[in-house]
Amino acid sequence: MQNFDAVVVGAGPAGLNAALVLGGAGRRVLLLDGGPPRNAKATAAHGVFTRDGAAPTGLKRLGLADLEPYPVTVCPDMAREARCLPDGFAVRHDGGWVHARRLLLATGVRDVLPNVPGLRERWGHTVHHCPYCDGWPNREHMLGVLGSGQEGHHLALSVRSWSHRVVLLTGGPDELTDEQREDLRRLDIPVHTAPILRLGGRDTVQVKFQGGERLTLHAVFLNPTQVQNSTLPAALGCELNEKSRVVVNEHGMTSVRGVWAAGDMTGAPQYVMSAASTGMLAAVSLNTTLIHEDVRKVGAAFHKSPDEEAGEPPSGGEAS
Repeated sequence: MQNFDAVVVGAGPAGLNAALVLGGAGRRVLLLDGGPPRNAKATAAHGVFTRDGAAPTGLKRLGLADLEPYPVTVCPDMAREARCLPDGFAVRHDGGWVHARRLLLATGVRDVLPNVPGLRERWGHTVHHCPYCDGWPNREHMLGVLGSGQEGHHLALSVRSWSHRVVLLTGGPDELTDEQREDLRRLDIPVHTAPILRLGGRDTVQVKFQGGERLTLHAVFLNPTQVQNSTLPAALGCELNEKSRVVVNEHGMTSVRGVWAAGDMTGAPQYVMSAASTGMLAAVSLNTTLIHEDVRKVGAAFHKSPDEEAGEPPSGGEAS
């Protein structure tokens, strides 16, 4: 088998930044692409430093190009299987098995969209998940929020920050408390409880309700249910929380020794920049363990300073 210091699974913002950091540390890295990112259908990514408004596919292309100077092998294959070994991990992709000392997962999540005819076809075009990504292009337009209960209430109040013309579509019983209904009334957010038959339209969203009522919106926002995009975390035994996110510590370490996770799959804020930052933090942590391991192989070790041994802050005050 080919040997790598690390295998990074997933080439979205988290995986690309992790591979960049590890490659810049001189590590032999295999980046398994794994297919299009969750935001592949979006026309533009916003809130991205120096690249605001760039297409997600364009960001990925630039991210892959950044890896070229480094010892990073990019493979478009999916990771099919991963096994824990005494000295690391065996990972199988379409081209065979490889060995890695460490494993970093950045496989993301998959949106489970409501069963509303016509919604999936408009996902990423006129139906959106994140107002921070798609609120500005739709500012001051007529916007719909699809949801009920606390989730619908919270998203409707948030979307109103971009436009005062917001309606809440519950598609049935609103499941709101009296206090939440009063909030919506005070903010002049109408609530439509009629079941939705289908969504139509091309550059707008034509909502047809049961009973024949119709409503024209410029865009619709919702918070879809999400599940892990890959079976690898569960197969490796990584701890998952009640929302099926991979549990990690502040360094991106999972409950399985030698496995890190980054990006949306961990429950991190679902923004391009957030995903990229978690990828960097996880990569730095992973590389630090490799540094310590390499040092120990020659009989050396990192030793605490006298101040650290005494449990006192290092001299000189706060770290710069």
